[in-house]
Amino acid sequence: MTHHDSHHGHGPDDFISKYVFSVDHKVIGLQYLITSLLFLLFGFILIMVLRWQLAYPDQPIPFIGNLILGSTGGVVTPELYNQLGAMHGTIMIFLGVVPLGVAAFGNYVLPLQIGAPDMAFPRLNMMSYWIYLPGGLLMLSSFIMPGGAAQSGWTSYPPLSIINPGQTVWLLAMVLIITSSLLGSINFLVTTLNMRAEGMSLMRMPIFVWAQFVTAVLLLLAFPPLEAASILQLMDRVAGTSFYLPAGLVVNGEALKVSGGGQPLLWQHLFWFLAHPEVYVLILPAMGICAEIIANNTRKPLFGYKELVGSMMFIGGMSFVVWAHHMFLSGMSASLGNFFLVTTMIISVPSVAVLTCLVYSLKGGSIRFTTAMLFALAFLPMFGIGGLTGLPLGITVTDIYLHDTYYVIGHFHYVVVTGSIIALMAGVYHWFPKWFGRKMSEGLGKLHFWTTIVCMNGIFFPMFITGLAGQQRRLYDPTAQLHNLTTQPLNVVSSVFAWLLFLAQLPFIWNFFRSIWHGEKVGDNPWEATTLEWACPSPPPHGNFEKPPKVYRGPYEYNVGKKAAWVPQHVAEVKA
Repeated sequence: MTHHDSHHGHGPDDFISKYVFSVDHKVIGLQYLITSLLFLLFGFILIMVLRWQLAYPDQPIPFIGNLILGSTGGVVTPELYNQLGAMHGTIMIFLGVVPLGVAAFGNYVLPLQIGAPDMAFPRLNMMSYWIYLPGGLLMLSSFIMPGGAAQSGWTSYPPLSIINPGQTVWLLAMVLIITSSLLGSINFLVTTLNMRAEGMSLMRMPIFVWAQFVTAVLLLLAFPPLEAASILQLMDRVAGTSFYLPAGLVVNGEALKVSGGGQPLLWQHLFWFLAHPEVYVLILPAMGICAEIIANNTRKPLFGYKELVGSMMFIGGMSFVVWAHHMFLSGMSASLGNFFLVTTMIISVPSVAVLTCLVYSLKGGSIRFTTAMLFALAFLPMFGIGGLTGLPLGITVTDIYLHDTYYVIGHFHYVVVTGSIIALMAGVYHWFPKWFGRKMSEGLGKLHFWTTIVCMNGIFFPMFITGLAGQQRRLYDPTAQLHNLTTQPLNVVSSVFAWLLFLAQLPFIWNFFRSIWHGEKVGDNPWEATTLEWACPSPPPHGNFEKPPKVYRGPYEYNVGKKAAWVPQHVAEVKA
């Protein structure tokens, strides 16, 4: 259906309406982009401080230690260590990767790819950002509040999280962040279903749109349980309830007075019912981005378009019945554990299908090794490693040994960092010309790529070895356990590569901000792509298209039959 109203032709004139409280999906997308990148940078700085303690326990941080930790002589205290760990995970996932992959790329690119003038609910779209930003700032402000930031891990398990200081602000901020995501997911679903251009059937939508659509369904269904769970935990902290506090709990030698017998495992079920679909919220947009870039830079149609769509939908459905593989050690029955083992093995099949389709799409292609393509290609083996290393964690027998070791951290980071973040970097380089009408430097981009990919593997691969050797996660001082002394050098290796990874991002930061104003100017379609976002000017005006586009074919008509080398979706007739 086509929804082009006359009022979409003229944008606001004043600065506040145009760039601050904007209802234009493109401006909101860029607001999310810059904000989430800054949150990612802050979350990364936290882990660099934490990794110093892991590499050199109880040693003061050189040069800047007294500046940032003056009260402790530059030494990371156990309390600060717990805060850094909890807030790093929270910030990177809920304030960084999800807003970047879903809200930033989804807001900017999805309406353009389906030929819509804007999102279905522009003011709701604006509201989602202006709930997300205060939520993020509130989360960060907890560092300077009495008691400090959250100290119970990013999973916030009770009863520890209800007793520990710092969690109240964490819970309040989570309620805001979740509300923001819910508003966005509603908007994405309605926009995709009701705002498509004439001729844009569901099976003509780009894979990126499908990925965002399935992701929005996951957010809409999985986030409400965690929002309710967060409110219940907040009430346990401030209102004297005991939803998660068990009767007879002893704290510091004294029985804790609570109103009744709560169930700590209830939080785990509610949390992981969101947090495992959340893994696919992190990875599906990444898959969609890589599909777009691979099709464009191989100059041939994607292999298995229908299989890709079906696999993403199957992943979305199955993601709701695998959550308890995070809870094999919680005392569940063997039969229930076997159920979640089987569903976990099943959900790996469509993920392999997506990777297989993308790999087969390379066959016979005339590949252009742009910076975006390098990042997209790196996603394939890196996400593959993340997925394969997750299988032992989904099997009850092997998870008993590996659970809560550094193996889990290595697996998760291969999925989210060398998977999602690598793909999101590919998306930045690919769509930057559409956002700003200029290209980022390819030379600096390739420097960024090679240094980043080497450093990421240097950080996370040693974690598999330390985890298999039995080193537990969240240890303030790994050397306190004698069996960790043999693998302690690997903690130093991971930490050194983490600090090098920060240096590797400096070319990207310079390249990004310099190119906004001084990058090479390009036309509307510098990559010679076929999807609709390249049919409008760069950057697109308010309302996006000069006239409502009409779609005549699928999204990836590259070198098909006797047609031209590439045929845009909106072009009616093409001469051979």
